[in-house]
Amino acid sequence: MPATPLDRFSGHADLYAQYRIDYPADLYEYVLSFVRERHTAWDCATGNGQVASALADLFAQVEATDISDTQLDRAVQRPNIRYQVSPAEKTPFDDHLFDLITVAQALHWFNLPAFHEEVRRVAKPGAVLAEWGYGLVKIGDDLDPLLLDFYRNRIGPYWDPQRKYIDDAYTTLPFPFADAQRQTFTAYRNWTVERFLNYLRTWSAVRQYMHENGHDPVTALGETLEPLWGNAEREVRFPIFMRIGYVL
Repeated sequence: MPATPLDRFSGHADLYAQYRIDYPADLYEYVLSFVRERHTAWDCATGNGQVASALADLFAQVEATDISDTQLDRAVQRPNIRYQVSPAEKTPFDDHLFDLITVAQALHWFNLPAFHEEVRRVAKPGAVLAEWGYGLVKIGDDLDPLLLDFYRNRIGPYWDPQRKYIDDAYTTLPFPFADAQRQTFTAYRNWTVERFLNYLRTWSAVRQYMHENGHDPVTALGETLEPLWGNAEREVRFPIFMRIGYVL
């Protein structure tokens, strides 16, 4: 895993803010079933604040950090959220501050031992750490093979090596915390093909492909998908995986 922070999203923060998903209510209900107090939460690698804004309804104070000031400039603003530019592995927070620490779709970019050490420093005894992500979206039996071919073959070489941790649902990464549990969820959306294609344009591998080749690989995929998708919205499903435990 990287020794220094990697920023793959500042360059397309506008697309990211518009088309990245938020997370379902049952995910937050599950997390809260572990939490003992709801004073202060830290959303690490918050991006444009999808998780932080949800936590703001549940906790008195939310601290949210990211290495990208461009992302934070587009973050959801709430009175009880404070955004700061900070790496995951070294934060400005006091010791033993947080009741809950969350990381959504970002853990694979971290120096994991250093991050977990920082978690132990800033978490209250008995606080909860929840780390989650989501794998390849599902769009139906007729279209999934086309998407999988695009994912593996067209842009496969342009993924960072860390992508393998997402494909493995974080099962190959250490999680040295108490009473560790794993759970899965699904986020459902109804999207037009245009919205779906713009979501694909937020993928780091797509952005890298565009940088190296000078054209957008999603355009050709869209020409194949559009006649099959049609003008109506289609249900898309994001498979979410989580690991959660106590910081003692």
